[in-house]
Amino acid sequence: MRRKLRAKVKNDLSRNFYWTFSMETTKIDLFRRDEEEPKKMRKVVKFGGSSLANAQQFKKVGDIIHSDASRRYVVPSAPGKRYSDDVKVTDMLYGCYALAAAGKEFANELKVIKERYNEIIDGLELNMSLDEEFQVIEENFKNKAGEDYAASRGEYLNGKIMAVYLGYEFVDPSEGICFDENGNFLAEKTQELMGKRLSVCENAVVPGFYGAKPDGTIKTFSRGGSDVTGSIVASAIHADLYENWTDVSGFLITDPRIVKDPESIETITYRELRELSYMGATVLHEDAIFPVRKEGIPINIKNTNAPQDPGTMIVESTCKKPKYTITGIAGKKGFCSINIEKSMMNSEIGFGRKVLEAFENCGVSFEHMPSGIDTLTVYVHQEEFEDKEQQVIAAIHRAVQPDFVEMESDLALLAVVGRGMKSSSGTAGKIFEALAKEKVNVKMIDQGSSELNIIIGIEDRDFNTAIKAIYRAFVENK
Repeated sequence: MRRKLRAKVKNDLSRNFYWTFSMETTKIDLFRRDEEEPKKMRKVVKFGGSSLANAQQFKKVGDIIHSDASRRYVVPSAPGKRYSDDVKVTDMLYGCYALAAAGKEFANELKVIKERYNEIIDGLELNMSLDEEFQVIEENFKNKAGEDYAASRGEYLNGKIMAVYLGYEFVDPSEGICFDENGNFLAEKTQELMGKRLSVCENAVVPGFYGAKPDGTIKTFSRGGSDVTGSIVASAIHADLYENWTDVSGFLITDPRIVKDPESIETITYRELRELSYMGATVLHEDAIFPVRKEGIPINIKNTNAPQDPGTMIVESTCKKPKYTITGIAGKKGFCSINIEKSMMNSEIGFGRKVLEAFENCGVSFEHMPSGIDTLTVYVHQEEFEDKEQQVIAAIHRAVQPDFVEMESDLALLAVVGRGMKSSSGTAGKIFEALAKEKVNVKMIDQGSSELNIIIGIEDRDFNTAIKAIYRAFVENK
């Protein structure tokens, strides 16, 4: 009777359930067959040029990918510098193509580039050759295929090597990353085509940095565009995580060239990252945020040379309390201010619009516009403004008849960013106090209604001093 009962239970289990076994937990999990099987986790991993500069770095990358079966889609950059005085392959390709476009001999320069790749192939002991690819490149250079085509070959060739090394399928992004005839990125069409192409790939290598126009002409993103490709691929396959591997262990609170060994950021929101990227933080291409943000996919910035470090998680939102009131400090130099004074300005309807139209009509964009009862100040990029300053001033006089217009140059803007500022009182006062101690004169302070960031205007010469003072106040002296 007991044997019959056990047999019945066994048959019921096999008919109605499937099971999975975990080596890590040594545990068997049962699932009903009428339920969906657990979805396999899928990660997109992008590796920067420094992570793929030579065979030794390639091996590190291979170890990282093979250590996690969910790292199924790989986006490589072109080989970066092997040492400080080295030249990136992308720059070598630009130089080589410039010779070709000018009708000059470029065979030796192309040969040097080929040797860089052969050095990687030999170091990895791969049974492959790029002779055919270089013959095509040489012919296309002679036919003046374009600077974008030339630059894209760095990622293309590295992708070929990576695919063979990992045993993954090679997918040329020109098949799915789309631009229109004017070079504008087509997000919806790209999402559809890349989704279809990668849906039939269990594992794939997709080179970064480029796509194609309708006629097949190669079009690249701006510098650092492999970050964007990684984000596009992650969005197209609805990845669980986009890992961006570079040579630093995540975002740092501020520039290490100004503050020695600044702390890293554990978690940062897309909005905070956007503010810091705009003001000069450059670990991740700022356009890489948008495709994954739309899908709610987190990004993890990781270090190829220290894969055990947690890095920085970039998320839509988080309940995690930040370690510090501020998340990061970034800034830019090279601004000037145009201060416009007029009595009773506040009661004059359309005053601000007319002032900004004066800048618009002269082809000058503005950064910030703090105002008072009788004053309005416009901050612009000095380099963009200098050649048009008198034209703009004349336009302002015609538009609003100001009492007085004054300009000041050589200014810098700092952004102090942090979701923690919303729940902390006295942040602005603490910033003022820190700057006053270092005798830094504050020219402007501007805080948005979101309370996510505070913008401070100072003189260029006080730039480094100000960043150090704010870092000490909020991080070192917490």
